[in-house]
Formats: sequence, structure tokens, C-alpha cells
Amino acid sequence: MSLSGRKQALWTALALVAGVGVSWLLLVGKPAPQPEAPARLPPPAVDVIAVEPAARAIAVTTQGTVEPLHMVSLVSQVAGRVEAISPGFADGGFFRAGDELLRIEDADFNLAIVRARSQVAAAEQRLAEERGRARQARREWRDLGTVEANALFLREPQIAAAEAALEGARADLRAAELDLERTRISLPFNGRISTRHVGVGQYLAPGAVVAEAYATDVVQVRLPLTDRQVTLLDLPLTYAGEQESAAPPVAVTLEARFGSRQWQWQGSIVRTNASIDVDSRVVYAVAEVRDPFAREPGSQRPPLAPGLFVHATIEGRSMPQVSVLPRSALRNDDSVLVVDARERTRLVAVQVLQGDTRQVWVQGLQRGDRVIVHQAPNVTAGAQVSAREVSSVAEVEY
Repeated sequence: MSLSGRKQALWTALALVAGVGVSWLLLVGKPAPQPEAPARLPPPAVDVIAVEPAARAIAVTTQGTVEPLHMVSLVSQVAGRVEAISPGFADGGFFRAGDELLRIEDADFNLAIVRARSQVAAAEQRLAEERGRARQARREWRDLGTVEANALFLREPQIAAAEAALEGARADLRAAELDLERTRISLPFNGRISTRHVGVGQYLAPGAVVAEAYATDVVQVRLPLTDRQVTLLDLPLTYAGEQESAAPPVAVTLEARFGSRQWQWQGSIVRTNASIDVDSRVVYAVAEVRDPFAREPGSQRPPLAPGLFVHATIEGRSMPQVSVLPRSALRNDDSVLVVDARERTRLVAVQVLQGDTRQVWVQGLQRGDRVIVHQAPNVTAGAQVSAREVSSVAEVEY
């Protein structure tokens, strides 16, 4: 081997030894790691509210459509030509109880009364003649000296037939007079014409519908209530064999938008429907409003007309131990997280009475319970937290 070859081999061996030494120092010669305690994270901060249960009356909100309390089809009971109609007999027209709305031509009915009176007079004449013959027969029988007389001889059957004929003639006269009265069509209540079907000169047959009308003294609204809403109200319930409930009526405020303005009417819940709706499983409470078409002094409020859609707020009954919470405090399973004295959370089930988009009314909490107002995703039951108290529901940020 030449001198240059030996030098190259020597340098290669030295480089190999140096690399092995460096590798040994890196793998074996470095100092051993010292154990350290893991960093302790602070407990998550939560906002809480201290509840104060108290007796509260919770209003119930629902909605419905205004309907007439009494609505009828006005029908002609006799035949004839329409002779005249009143100014109020028009679509939307108002009328008073007993006002003549429509008059049918009565000439034929007056003639029928004249004929019926003549029949009554003839029947009275026949009865008087039979009674005279009976008295004559009774005298003749006494002249014969016999105490008992034959009924036919005394004309008793003839008198009975004459009396029945007179009663029939009088009944025919009363029927003719009734037909004459029925040529003047009216209604026994204050109302309004919803739809008119006939006009002057039109011929009517018996049973023809001349108009649709409804009473204006009272209107009603059927308001659907869920099972949860029913528990908040003192509904007027009536049981079999009992008189109508003597409890005071439940106040209700109806609100509707009309003419780009919001209006209110006051009414009361007077009864509930006879059955539960089989499709929606709701109970219908019936609210009534008196004098819905009366003008309110100093106001431009429109009348509460049938067909108007209204929102209703019903006054609730007083419920014990009710707490008010922000909506964000309620979990999906109707429970809340409460922070105890050791700053740990626990789950409490509550009964939800009512709620809206901002707050809920619940039962099942004790005075002083600190409820977490926002459900943090990393906070579960039993977790350690740092609680910051919010003084009222209004301070909660949504």
C-alpha cells in the first residue's frame, strides 16, 4: 500500500472513532430529566343568580279569532213577494231587537183572515142553534114526565161537534193571523246583518233564507290552552249536577293590530269547551267581550268585529314557590346546575311553569340556591367552579 493510501485509511478510522464518541455522548452522557408537577388550571368561572322563590301569578298568552256568540240564518216562514226592506237590512247594517227588517206583501193573508173570521162566525151560529135545539128537546122530555133522557135526543153529540168545529175555525183564524204577522220579519236581539240574500220585489218561498245575522251585544274568542297552561289558571269548570261556577271570572286582555296600530280590549273567561280537541289535545277556553261595537270615549279604537285575529293574555292564579330564571339557565331536560357552598355544581330538576324567549318561571328550587345562568360546555355536575353572582335576571347577557 502506498503512503497516500495509508494516510487516507488513517483519517477514515479517526473520523469513525470521533463519530462513535459523539454519538455516545449524545445518547448516554446527557443528564437525566428531573420530574416536575403539572401546571394546575384554575376552575372555570361561571355566572350565577341567587333565586328567591315566592308566590307569583303567571300570565298565560295564547291567540284566537273573534266569533259571534249568536249567529242565525233569517228564514221566511211564509210565501210572498218582498214589498219593502229597512235601511239596516244590508250587508254590515245594524238593527235593534224587534225592528222590522223585511216586509212581505200581505194582501193574500188579509183575505185569509177575512175568510177565517167568516168560518168562525158560521161555527158560532151552528153551535148556538144546536144549544137552542138541545134546550127545546130537554123541555119536551120533561113534559113527557120521564127523568132520564137519551143523549142523542138531547143533541149532546151535535153540541160537541159544533163546539169542536168552532175551536177549529178559531184555530184557522189564529193561524191566518200568525201568517200575517210573519210577513214582518224581525229578530229578538240587537244585531248586525252579515250577508243579505234578497231584495225588494223578489218572491220568497217558505223556508227561504233571506239573510245571515249575528248578535252584537257579546262576541266570543275560543282560546287554545295546553296542559301546562291550564295548571296556571283558575278556569270556570262545572261538574254534572252542579250549577254554573260561582267563581269570579278570569280577566283576559285581547290585543290586535288594525290600521297600523295596536289596540286592546278587556274581556273575561266564562267557560270551557265541552271536550278536549282530539287532534291538538288542547283545551279551549271561551272568552267573552261585552259591547264590542261600542265606541270608547275619547278613543279611535275600532270595533271588535268577528273574524279579527287577536292575541290574548290571561290573568293567572297565584302559584307558590315560583322562581324566575333566565332562559339560558334551563337545560334541555328541564334541569339546572346549582353551585353549592363548596363551589361544586349539582344537577337539580325543576318544574317549568311558563317561559318566553328571555326567562322562565319554575318550581323546585330553594331560597338562596345559586343557579348557573349560562350552560358552559366544559361544566358538568360535580365540577369545581368559580362563581360570580349576578344580582338580577335583567343583568344576564343573552
